[in-house]
Amino acid sequence: MNTDYIISSSRKKETLDPHQLKRWLLEEVDPGFAASVKEGDLLVANEAFGCGSAMEVAVTVVLAAGIKAVVARSFSRTYYRNAINNGLVPVECDTSGIREGDSLNLDVGASGGTVLNETTGDMLSARPLPPFVLEILEAGGLVPYLRALGGFPERTP
Repeated sequence: MNTDYIISSSRKKETLDPHQLKRWLLEEVDPGFAASVKEGDLLVANEAFGCGSAMEVAVTVVLAAGIKAVVARSFSRTYYRNAINNGLVPVECDTSGIREGDSLNLDVGASGGTVLNETTGDMLSARPLPPFVLEILEAGGLVPYLRALGGFPERTP
């Protein structure tokens, strides 16, 4: 899923405000998608989610729509990092058995994560997130994380 499908380039000419853009989220893929999103929904995708340009608005518009996590087989590395930096949880797992409307329950952690498909009863293993990534996500993104720490943390090699 290219970032230009997440939010069309033509829409970004008008504004970069994600709260304005959220009404056009994924409009080229499904024109009714944005109107169907409810606060707390998850976005499920296939491979290479967020490939294309490295624009942060492709992450912030997803968050502005009320989506807190994206579950995908894989992410572009830039989208993955932008997601973490902005507090959007990127969950990597096999999404082939998930269907539109399935109810999912996420549990992510450093030792690994799970995606429970409550509709089918399937339990999927998710790629673990490193502890420092979990800390950033718990803080709501990189900027709030650094503010809480008062700057970059000291790390030993």
